[in-house]
Amino acid sequence: MAKTKLPWVVAGVAVAAIAVVLVATRSGGGGHHPAPRAGVTGARVLPAATFGDDQRLVRAYEAARAMPEVFDGLYCYCHCKEDMGHVSLLTCYESEHAASCDICLGEAAIAAQMQAAGATLEDIRRAIDARYKT
Repeated sequence: MAKTKLPWVVAGVAVAAIAVVLVATRSGGGGHHPAPRAGVTGARVLPAATFGDDQRLVRAYEAARAMPEVFDGLYCYCHCKEDMGHVSLLTCYESEHAASCDICLGEAAIAAQMQAAGATLEDIRRAIDARYKT
């Protein structure tokens, strides 16, 4: 009798494990994008001139200052929210943190390019999730 139940027990455990994975994936699993804060501005973003001739940094910091509502609606996959208390990707640009982080810079490049092409915040979130969510 025990031998006939074993395949059903194994199947049940497998189905339960798959359900857990699906629920975790749908709920964000590693990073929930924050809602942009009402009235958020780029006033606290470091001036792009801080970074001299490094055009990658200049473009990223200029984008953060120009589109704070987008950056504030993005989770930063370098996990600085958990490690440093950052609220959103915008927070990374309020210090020199983003200047030394390839993930922050990569997310900024995606956001700036997509917004220039007319993408919505949801479109940008999906693209960033596809690139950085593991």
